[in-house]
This record gives sequence, structure tokens and C-alpha cells, in this order.
Amino acid sequence: VMFITTGNILDTILPALKDRMEILNLPGYSREEKLHIAQKFLVPKQLKEQGIEKYKVKFSDNAIYEIIERYTAEAGVRNLERSIASICRKIAREIVSNGEPPKRVIARNLEKYLGVPKIFPSEIEEKDMVGIATGLAWTSYGGDIILVEATLYPGDGKITLTGKLGDVMQESAKASLSYIRSRAKKLKIESKKFKEYDLHIHIPAGAIPKDGPSAGITIATAIASIFKNRPIKRDVGMTGEITLRGRVL
Repeated sequence: VMFITTGNILDTILPALKDRMEILNLPGYSREEKLHIAQKFLVPKQLKEQGIEKYKVKFSDNAIYEIIERYTAEAGVRNLERSIASICRKIAREIVSNGEPPKRVIARNLEKYLGVPKIFPSEIEEKDMVGIATGLAWTSYGGDIILVEATLYPGDGKITLTGKLGDVMQESAKASLSYIRSRAKKLKIESKKFKEYDLHIHIPAGAIPKDGPSAGITIATAIASIFKNRPIKRDVGMTGEITLRGRVL
């Protein structure tokens, strides 16, 4: 017996099961492919399933692109179809209430149906800043950049991690702090700062789970920057796990 399975993320597969699989990595759909799938298959399907096919409501290409980039961010089209279905259900309710559907769903009125966007494209800062480092990230829907933010405030040396970070990334942040503390003299950081201040590390887009060790060098750079009060070049992206000896893997 042979089982064929599909998925977008490998990290959640149990190691014992993953070890028995032969994994074939296939690229996700491009935004143009998603647009074609949506306009040709998903929109007609949902109009029919929600009982509003006869009203011939159209979705503009820009509306589909907006859903893809600001509401879903996935390798496939599952959440794209769910979003289209949600819009169609709300249009059906409008028809029952008012008797008239919109002729066209456009990007400008998506918030009316889907609420505020859930995803915002990552952009580098406009100028070099203290405590903000740019990292390179891999996601199930392609490459991206992440901004690692670090700040200090009076305390007793605690570290706070936010941004929906997984266990591995949290451990990576703690290892990064340990490395910076061990090199405090070489980096010309007063050792008492580590006891007199609390450190808060945040990776924006808090609704999106993040994990893995490859942000270690980015986190370490942000930590060193905030303790030294020295800006980081905004146009330098980095990726790699950092060890307690300072090696980048």
C-alpha cells in the first residue's frame, strides 16, 4: 500500500512519520496562477454554492490580488477560496436585505466584507535605526524579510519575546543574548546593563506564527545594537543560526 499526502508545512509532521516519507518539494502557486484559478474556478463555484450565480457578480483582478496578498499569504488557494466564499455569503445577505447585489467586488470595498487586512508586506525602514535588524525568512508562500525589534527598559535582566514565536526561535533568542553577554567586554558593553535593564524582542506581524533557528544572527545583531545604542544598516539582510561561540550556521 502506498499513501500520497500533501501539505504546505513540514515542521508540524511527527519525526517518526516524516522519517518514513519520501518528500518532494513543489513550488507554490504564483500570484498570477492564483488569480487565474480564482477567476476561472473559485469565484464561479462560490457564486453557485451561495445561490447568487444568477446575479453575475464580478470580482476585479485587483480585488483578487488584494485578497491574495493582504488576507491569505499561502502557497495554495484554500484560504483564498474561504475568503471568496465569505464575500459571497455576505453578498447573499445583502440581496436578502436590500434586494440588490453589488455589480462588482473591487479592492476598495474588501474591508466591508473581510475586515481590516491581516497581512502587511514587510518593508525595510526608511533610515538606519537602533535595535532594528533586517532578516531574511523562508515561508510556505515564498521568501520574505522580517524585522527584529529590540528595546530596553529599567528592570532586573529579564527577557521578553513576542510575535508568536515558536520554541526553537525563542531558544535562538536566548542563545543570542547569551552570546552577546559573553562578548560584552569585546563589544564594549557595560556588563551591569544586563542586570539593570530588561530586554524585549519583538518580531512584527504578530498574527503569523514564526519558528526556526535561522533568525539567530539577526536577533543577536538587534541585541548588540540596542545595548550599544548603535544603528544597524537597514539595507543589510541576514540569516543563519548563531552558536554560543558566535559561529553562524
